[in-house]
Amino acid sequence: MLALLDQQREHVIARNGTEVIQAVAAINQQAETIRMARTLREQAQQEVARALQKANDSSITALLPFLPENQRFTVSALMRENNDLMARVQQRARQNHLLLSRSLELMQRFINTLVPAASPATYTGTGQIQPRAVPPQPIYEAIG
Repeated sequence: MLALLDQQREHVIARNGTEVIQAVAAINQQAETIRMARTLREQAQQEVARALQKANDSSITALLPFLPENQRFTVSALMRENNDLMARVQQRARQNHLLLSRSLELMQRFINTLVPAASPATYTGTGQIQPRAVPPQPIYEAIG
C-alpha cells in the first residue's frame, strides 16, 4: 500500500491524470485485499481465544500473556510492525489527499477563469473550497 501511495503521489506531481486514475484503482484493490486480510486475522484471533478458553471478542493484547513465550515475542513484533505500517499508510494517504485536493482547487480556479462562476466561492467545514458544478457551456462561448 505504501508503494502504491508513493506512486500515486508521483503521478499527481507529474500531472499524469491517466496514471493517477490507475493508481486510485490499484489503491482501492489493495484496500480490499487488506480488508479481507483483516477479516482473516480476526477469525484467527477468535480461534486463538477459543483455544485458550477466553472470550471470542478478546483483543490480541489481552490474549498475549496466555501465549507461549516464544509466540508472545513474535506476535508482539508483528503487532508493532502492523501498527507502524498503518500509521505510515495513514500519513501518506493524508498527504496524498491534501495534494489531490490542492490540485483539484487549482483546476477549479483555472476552469473558473474560462467560465466565470455566478456565485462566490464557499468553504466546507474543514476550510476547503466547496466544489461547484460548472454549468455545461461550450468552451468557445466561455472564451468569446
